[in-house]
Amino acid sequence: MTLLQRIQNRLRKRAAYSRTKSALRNMPLEVAIDLDLYKPDADKIAARAVYGH
Repeated sequence: MTLLQRIQNRLRKRAAYSRTKSALRNMPLEVAIDLDLYKPDADKIAARAVYGH
């Protein structure tokens, strides 16, 4: 994998992380409860979903 490909991959993942985190933070409380999500954990949930950590 070239340096340019690695940079592009990281940028794509960062954008996906930001979108996921935003979606989790902005979802209605009722939906979060139905999905058993704690909205303040949006950062951790998004990181796990995108980066696998």
